Amino acid sequence: MTTPDPLSQVFSALSDPTRRSILGRLANTELTVSELAEPYDMSLPAITKHLKVLENARLISRGKTAQYRPCKLEAEPLKKADDWISTYRRFWEESFDRLDDYLQTLQAEGPQKGKQNGKSK
Repeated sequence: MTTPDPLSQVFSALSDPTRRSILGRLANTELTVSELAEPYDMSLPAITKHLKVLENARLISRGKTAQYRPCKLEAEPLKKADDWISTYRRFWEESFDRLDDYLQTLQAEGPQKGKQNGKSK
């Protein structure tokens, strides 16, 4: 089996709402596994599985200070995902700009054009 590319791993990790929530919490501060598990109604092993997925996608890292192993957000993979999505954002923005131009042209022509085409009598 081939290893998924990094971008696929990021999107796969982001597909779960619990993992997205964990990333949101880590955006503000580093937290331990126990601290991360507090608001969720799931076992510590289940949270650890979510963290492993995030770690494999390189979205988080874990520190190693004696017994204290805080989890930390690693934002670079999110930047790469945003760069990929931005291509499509530009596509939609340009499409909406063209639609807006077309609607303004129709409004400028007014209701007279519809009467000329026999749409209104």
